[in-house]
Amino acid sequence: MKETFISKICHDLKESQINWKVVITLIPIAFITYLFHESGHWTLGELLGNDMTLSLNNSSPQNGHFIDDSDALWSAIGGPVFTILQGLIFLLLTWLTKSIYSYSITFFAVFSRFFSIVFGEINLQDEARIASMLGTNKYIIAAIVLTILFLILWRCNRIMNLNMKAVGYFAVLGTFAILTVIGVNELIMIK
Repeated sequence: MKETFISKICHDLKESQINWKVVITLIPIAFITYLFHESGHWTLGELLGNDMTLSLNNSSPQNGHFIDDSDALWSAIGGPVFTILQGLIFLLLTWLTKSIYSYSITFFAVFSRFFSIVFGEINLQDEARIASMLGTNKYIIAAIVLTILFLILWRCNRIMNLNMKAVGYFAVLGTFAILTVIGVNELIMIK
């Protein structure tokens, strides 16, 4: 029975195109995805003339205040826009290369926002802050961002011929990668 269970898992992983190289690359992909998302906040803030700081899970004005209130909105928008951009770029690369590594980067862009919105207290997420600044329901922007990202992932899954079981395996691995990023960020924040 035990051999059957292990052989089933091995078969599923092979069918999902997940090998030890894919598992190992998810950790750096997680760190790069978080930094890319935060660089979206940083880039828009800097373009608007604010002197911004950048860390693994935060970007904000160095003096604690944006020059203009609208700068806070644009900087908040930058993170989700960069995450969507990451998804689109690597969707294109997945289409061109059929690479499981390109797929992994696309998957992680989608999964990181999903994980943050669903498990990271919605009120602390960019989408809720954007909605608040726009005076709309906090779930509207989150729903728009996640819908765009899920459509990107759906297309990527079709390109790679991956089923929901494969997405489940990637979600489990993605959860470990996210928890690693969160753990490292907590260690960095301890001074």
